[in-house]
Amino acid sequence: MTAIETQRLRLRDWTEADIAPFVRHTNTPEVMRWLGGPLPPDEAEKPVRERIMRWQEELGFTFWAIERKADAELLGFCGLKIAEGDTSPVAGDHEIGWRLRADAWGQGYAKEAAIASLDYAFGPLAAPHVVALTCIQNEASWGLMEKLGMTRRADLDYVDPRFTGELSPTIVYRIERSDWRR
Repeated sequence: MTAIETQRLRLRDWTEADIAPFVRHTNTPEVMRWLGGPLPPDEAEKPVRERIMRWQEELGFTFWAIERKADAELLGFCGLKIAEGDTSPVAGDHEIGWRLRADAWGQGYAKEAAIASLDYAFGPLAAPHVVALTCIQNEASWGLMEKLGMTRRADLDYVDPRFTGELSPTIVYRIERSDWRR
């Protein structure tokens, strides 16, 4: 079982008991604003069971559950996956992603978890580079990408057919292994 410890957090594999609180705290209009909006609860559980837990089993890494050490509260997820998408020029690359409940925003948790995830990507996984995806309106997300040392790669931006309007195009940030923690 994967467990990455930081000063305040534990990034760990998912359990069935994590799914209901994750959906309750993150399937909200505020959190899902840049992801197409909240889903019906049964649909919101599917990505955790069918994708996140599958990546955990098949790849040995995933968008790990973030647990706050002080009180064992589930704050959301952060971690790594292999980028997907028929129209994506970054399909096959290591991708970092995060989603935290709104009451955990602005406390540095996402950055702390993302640093640990990038350490894992460039350490045990020996990734040559890592990408991160968002939309141009999601300033908080790409702001964190820049704080992590990632660079906007407009040449890799693309249209993801799952997202339209202000959620399109998908913009890409990337960091090279050689640029991590210099």
